[in-house]
Amino acid sequence: MTYKKLLLSALAILGTTVAMAQPARVQVIHNCGDRAADTVDIWVNGPTTTKLENVAFRTATAYLNLNAGTYNIGIAPKTSTMVTDTFYNLNASLVAGGRYVAVAGGIESTTGYTPAPPLRISVYATARLTASNGANTDVLVLHGSTDAPTVDVRTGVTTLVDDISFGNFSNYLELPTADYKIRITTSTGATAVQTYSAPLQTLSLGGQSIVVLASGFLNPAVNSNGPAFGLFVALASGGALVPLPTTTPESYARVQAIHNCADKAGDSVDVYLNGVRIADNFAFRTATPFLDVPAKTLVNVGIALKNSTSVTDTFYNLNATLDSGGRYILTATGIESPTGYTPNPAFRLSVFGGAKELGANSANTDILVMHGSTDAPTVDVRAGSSVLVNDVSFGQYNSTGYFSLPAANATVSITDATGATTVQRYGVPLATLALGGQAITVLASGFLDPSKNSNGAAFGLYVALPTGGALVALPNTTSVNNVMVKKYDFTIAPNPANDVLNIMSSAQMNNSIISITDVAGRVVKHIRNSGSQINIGDLNSGIYILRIENGDAIGVQRFVKQ
Repeated sequence: MTYKKLLLSALAILGTTVAMAQPARVQVIHNCGDRAADTVDIWVNGPTTTKLENVAFRTATAYLNLNAGTYNIGIAPKTSTMVTDTFYNLNASLVAGGRYVAVAGGIESTTGYTPAPPLRISVYATARLTASNGANTDVLVLHGSTDAPTVDVRTGVTTLVDDISFGNFSNYLELPTADYKIRITTSTGATAVQTYSAPLQTLSLGGQSIVVLASGFLNPAVNSNGPAFGLFVALASGGALVPLPTTTPESYARVQAIHNCADKAGDSVDVYLNGVRIADNFAFRTATPFLDVPAKTLVNVGIALKNSTSVTDTFYNLNATLDSGGRYILTATGIESPTGYTPNPAFRLSVFGGAKELGANSANTDILVMHGSTDAPTVDVRAGSSVLVNDVSFGQYNSTGYFSLPAANATVSITDATGATTVQRYGVPLATLALGGQAITVLASGFLDPSKNSNGAAFGLYVALPTGGALVALPNTTSVNNVMVKKYDFTIAPNPANDVLNIMSSAQMNNSIISITDVAGRVVKHIRNSGSQINIGDLNSGIYILRIENGDAIGVQRFVKQ
């Protein structure tokens, strides 16, 4: 059997400890689920020749002290008798004082595994031997399951790790040492893969640094009946990896919040969930992505004006019990100010209980309509002679729920309830914005007569995407065939990124307007840019939405700040 690159893991077992003022420290973890590599020998050829025998799958070395410098490391079958039996050799350089975690993963066999990403070593070069705070446990996460998709790691309503793919590490999570339930979900959070117990306190891991690995196969049947998927812990002291037990999933619903209250007093608000602030300075005409919210128990959603200090500052509260697995959209509408608005229906959260995160057909776009304009009458939404939405009034969603349109550019008319008077026509550039297979919410927003409403935002139609961020304005149009929005094509790299985001586009960047919003829909950067780089070093780690307006073209991309 040919083994091509088996364990760069060899970095670790690198032989004998040599005393030095500033040694390099290395831990190697064997997480290659390929049965052909279940156990290997590692030879270290330096000043002396050292053999580590029978290094087994799901085991780790302790952190080893090694001289800085270059070593030749050879990997051999578990029955090797001499250094010439190695089938793979690596010259590895280690920096004095460096701290490394090296994890072997992937597939060496040429058949029997689906998918079969090649064998690799994933190296994390700024490892920690202990927690940075004695009251915490520092957790490094590695996605090491070849047939598992890109996933999130969540606990409660908090996303610990967002969009991690096979072979990648997270950054360290500095978690208070307690016992947790953690969920592995798909990258959208819509589907839970499994729920695990992470008993950091029970295992007395306070002050320690650990590595948590996704290991094994979701579908062993197409992977040579190899080890089943699970989460495993590598301790800094090494040894057999510790499995995390599965546990009963907690009940969650998925909720998207949309700020569509045009009252200037509430241009940005703070949102509280069960007394905890989950959105700070959440701006008008922005949306959160779909978030996990506890189900089967009473929850309180409170709204306070921006810069609030606690839940006691809330001016509006909604109590609700959500269905487990349910999906909801909460739209803030209405008027909070006592004067200055005509009419002035009271502020409210309008709830839609049958929300979607994805469309039913990749060739179509599923559309929900929400009437959020306080001074607009009851209206219809029409495409040519077809009535898409009939008699929707302020504060209401389309009574029949989502309707589907082919994911092409189109034009819709807003008419009065009789259909006799057209209020406005709008372009709906579903193709330009690449919304095939998506589920979106289209909101009537702002005032038909700003002069009677404190000169507030003018009326328009806006789109909330399931990924959240700034709402996308639909263009006014007087021609049935004229769609005024163009798609601005660009790519970004790297993604995830640390300090600088590079923008690649065939179009000129001159005078582009760039905005970056966080998951709460808050604009964290807004610049006019003529270059191809954006400095994001000042952003916190997390997921963001980058929006570029370039003349009459709009483009949107999501990125992760490490």
